[in-house]
Amino acid sequence: MSSLSELEPEIVPTDVAERRVRGRSPLQLAWARFRDDKVALTFLVILVLIVVFAVLAPLWASWTDHPYSATFPKTGLDVNGQPVGPSKDFWLGADQLGRDVLVRAAYGARISLLVGIAAAAVASIVGVLVGTLAGYVGGWTDGFLARVMDITLALPYLLIAITLAVTFQVQSVAGSLTMTIAVIAFFSFAATGRIIRGQVMSIKQKEFIEAARSLGAGRGRIMIVDVLPNLVAQITVLASLLIPTSIVFESTLSFLGVGVRPPMPSWGAMLGEGSEVFQTAWWLLVVPAVLLLLTTLSFNLLGDAIRDAMDPRADRQSGGK
Repeated sequence: MSSLSELEPEIVPTDVAERRVRGRSPLQLAWARFRDDKVALTFLVILVLIVVFAVLAPLWASWTDHPYSATFPKTGLDVNGQPVGPSKDFWLGADQLGRDVLVRAAYGARISLLVGIAAAAVASIVGVLVGTLAGYVGGWTDGFLARVMDITLALPYLLIAITLAVTFQVQSVAGSLTMTIAVIAFFSFAATGRIIRGQVMSIKQKEFIEAARSLGAGRGRIMIVDVLPNLVAQITVLASLLIPTSIVFESTLSFLGVGVRPPMPSWGAMLGEGSEVFQTAWWLLVVPAVLLLLTTLSFNLLGDAIRDAMDPRADRQSGGK
């Protein structure tokens, strides 16, 4: 027989009871899920270190007294004219012209991150606008914009990018950088637009959209106030996954010699130069390849982690709390 003490209700302090029932916003729940992903946190740290490495590029050049475009044939090349390997003067070795690989890799990180983030931002904005307009308005507008996105996805983007670069012959660093961002954004917006279009077509059938229409809200207001806020999670994930794609695209163009113009270094250009002398100077290929791999892998894994964290059906918190 149970004792009276066992039958008495548990007395919970007020502050503890409030903490048990206190609600959390979707952003707080997403952050809690993200914190539990140790792999994502590890690669987040790696990505932060790469960003710091890029930001400190001028300091690397100052500390080593090696500007990124300066050549040092007396110290960077041996008696046979071959680049010297990692040493106290050149921490990551020198290239065929006697330039510091460490400094050039740091400035190349700036280019890759700038192109990746800028191109992903432009492609996301255009893709969201086109996808939202096509999905919500429908009719001939949807038909026209959907065909534009289909044609864009079907184009041989690498061939067209090379053709544009050769045709316009942009010689300045700023001009080639702008063209690279524009080309990547143009060939990337369609993928985002197609996904957003499908999401909008699903959202516009919801009851709260019908309620907004019945209250006399116009199309523009509904798309901005009611539809777009429900696409934040999808847009965030798509943008985070577009960044590594843009970085690889830029590296490919630079590897082929039609990306960012010299003397500004780029990981893709460094890979192209290193592939010519890999057998005698392995560091020229390994350094940019490792940095490119870590950067793209970090962004991809973070994108997957953000997607999982923002999924309301996911519950990876300890104890299911």
